[in-house]
Amino acid sequence: MPRKIKAKKKAKKTGSQKSVKKTTKKKALKKKLPSLKKTAKKKTLKKKPLSDRRKAAIPKPVMVEPGPPPRTIPPVEEPFANEEAIGTITHYYSHLNVAIVQINKGTLKVGDTVHLRGHTTDFSQAIESMEYEHLHINQAEAGQSIGIRVKDHAREHDIVYLVK
Repeated sequence: MPRKIKAKKKAKKTGSQKSVKKTTKKKALKKKLPSLKKTAKKKTLKKKPLSDRRKAAIPKPVMVEPGPPPRTIPPVEEPFANEEAIGTITHYYSHLNVAIVQINKGTLKVGDTVHLRGHTTDFSQAIESMEYEHLHINQAEAGQSIGIRVKDHAREHDIVYLVK
């Protein structure tokens, strides 16, 4: 038995059918998107008078009790009877164990015994070598900054005393 093939007819869409689809799409979009016409009303705040606003912007002063002035100079420790303060340490190079000493008064010679004293430093040693501007010297005068090799860690602002 031969089959009969029915021919499908393509129906042409009329103008009215096209417009129906467009209107349904518009309605669907309107349901999904909120309308722009419906905006929330903003509450209007009552403005304070200008004088009140200026008062609020100016910070109120805080009362602070005066205290002692900040200390910029480390406390001077009293030397022992057989010691004389000759200088201070201005820098310490830990990888070289070298302290830079600013000689303030007197002289310092190789072989002299010095006592380095500070907040956490307190040791004595004999001067084995000194350098001034990368040259070995045997004696240093007041006003010179010299480098001396030290046996222990020294800190800036430590005081160097010459043991008599």
